[in-house]
Amino acid sequence: MSQKSYEAGSIQVLEGLEAVRKRPAMYIGSTDFYGLHHLVYEIVDNSIDEALAGYCDTITVTILKDNSIMVEDNGRGIPVEIHAQYKRPALEIVLTKLHAGGKFDNDSYKVSGGLHGVGMSCVNALSEFLHVEVRKNNTKYTQSYVRGIPTGDMKTGGKSTKTGTTIHFMPDKEIFEVSEFNYDTLAKRIRELAFLNAGIKIIFRDERGKGKENEFHFKGGIVTFVQHLIENKTSITKKPIYFRTEKDKIDIEIAMDYIDTYTETVFTYANNINTREGGTHLIGFKSALTRVLNEFLKREKYDKKMDSLSGDDVREGLVAIISVKIPNPQFEGQTKMKLGNSEVKGIVESATNENLTLFFEENPQEVRKILDKCITSARARIAAKKARDLTRRKNALENDTLPGKLADCSEKDPSKCEIYLVEGDSAGGSAKQGRDRNFQAILPLKGKILNVEKARLDKILSHDEIKTIITAIGTGIGDQFTLEKARYNKIVIMTDADVDGSHIRTLILTFFFRYMPDIIRSGYLYIAQPPLYSIKSGGKMVYAYTEEAKDKVVKKLNDAKMHVQRYKGLGEMNPDQLWETTMNPENRSLLKVCMDDEIAAEEIFTVLMGDAVEPRRKFIEDNAQYVENLDL
Repeated sequence: MSQKSYEAGSIQVLEGLEAVRKRPAMYIGSTDFYGLHHLVYEIVDNSIDEALAGYCDTITVTILKDNSIMVEDNGRGIPVEIHAQYKRPALEIVLTKLHAGGKFDNDSYKVSGGLHGVGMSCVNALSEFLHVEVRKNNTKYTQSYVRGIPTGDMKTGGKSTKTGTTIHFMPDKEIFEVSEFNYDTLAKRIRELAFLNAGIKIIFRDERGKGKENEFHFKGGIVTFVQHLIENKTSITKKPIYFRTEKDKIDIEIAMDYIDTYTETVFTYANNINTREGGTHLIGFKSALTRVLNEFLKREKYDKKMDSLSGDDVREGLVAIISVKIPNPQFEGQTKMKLGNSEVKGIVESATNENLTLFFEENPQEVRKILDKCITSARARIAAKKARDLTRRKNALENDTLPGKLADCSEKDPSKCEIYLVEGDSAGGSAKQGRDRNFQAILPLKGKILNVEKARLDKILSHDEIKTIITAIGTGIGDQFTLEKARYNKIVIMTDADVDGSHIRTLILTFFFRYMPDIIRSGYLYIAQPPLYSIKSGGKMVYAYTEEAKDKVVKKLNDAKMHVQRYKGLGEMNPDQLWETTMNPENRSLLKVCMDDEIAAEEIFTVLMGDAVEPRRKFIEDNAQYVENLDL
């Protein structure tokens, strides 16, 4: 085999924005749907930073007819003076140099989400074109770029009595796998930013098709955010608890409420960035909440038999928004999913302790309602301990604790293993016969599992089918959940294509969302896509997965003697057919369950699986037009 020399000439240096175009995922996470929309967030975040600095109160985001994006704000406008070091306008430096910006010295911006200084220049590098207009000094300044390279010098022309910046860009189709922006995806993030920054107005327009427009403006800020989250739920307090304070230049803002359900809903933010994996601000809040409620439990002697409450007890039914703004945030990883500043824990803990103590002392009836719920939760926790212990994963080979109806695979490396959660014994039997025993495990489920949205943990853990799922997967549940103990890195929900199958699938999804969300976040959860039809013609069998595909096949074959069969259940397929169409990695089509917007997911599961009937009826009425297959 010939060997190529590896010398100094082999070392490639990527200058400027060339590195961004060569490895875009390093800077924006991906080049798929999520990366595309991330471009918009980067530009909007710059305008939000102007608002945080007190210079901007209105932002307009527009999807233009050609699917390009325009973001306009009424802030100070990007600096345009000649940069002392580079001898070029500061505007050009910001748009063409990585790690160039006004967010490094704490003078131009006290806090900022985009501390890396790569956002705007990355968007420029990954755009077919970008045009910028700055309004300041009673003058308009403009410059245009193609794939990050200026097409000419900054131009000065035209008078303007207003200030601000407008960025117009078109994502580069050479870079991105998709090019169409989704209105709802952008609207959710924009609404979130409006909630987190009380008073700011964000206008969002879509000029494609019939056109849409929304104005997001919430004077109540994160209090309104909490009220939005509990809109279809029942609060046990009069109104959300809210406080805002500043310590050591860290702005802490917390809004919280308790509802009469059993799950915890807490969203955390640092400098407007959704820290989905939590961090030191969340740890500080949780510690203080547990401590304060335990102090009131002992002080008021509400329950002589209850010595103390656990963290799980005090967070049952909690809905909270924790937002901190920090001069120099430290995020774990470029994705900014977890806050790492060690000093934040103590500061948030102290602020929460002081403010909650004050609120509870001034509102004894409110703390009594909360403690009553916490005590009920604690009793259920004690009752659930045995059930939880039974479902805790142990060494399967030594203790023989795996469920008897699980047909396990022979492979022991979780990264190579997958398990099918199959509706019914009949389909389970076909799946067991048709599978590849080396890496595919089958777990038949009997009937519909419990709706966990309406049940406390002790009842959930006493439900046979749920116990079976937890034991088979091996991660445990709740505070004992450990992702590393997952016995399979691919968990596939496989149900019938009828209404009952859809309901069972939703029940299973609700369970994972509420009690094993890290299974979803880690990309382990999938939904199988069995065919809806088989079309037999002249000894040849063709499968169709949608109505449209079936119609195309029928039209193409044009055979009067063909036999078209609609599958209502997996059990109608023999093992070979089930393997060929739904389980064979070479042929199958799996839907990966993703959770890019946990707030939207929270709302949907509450509406679909909660107690309130009217919101569910409205959801069905609003979305009935999008149903493709309805089993009557």
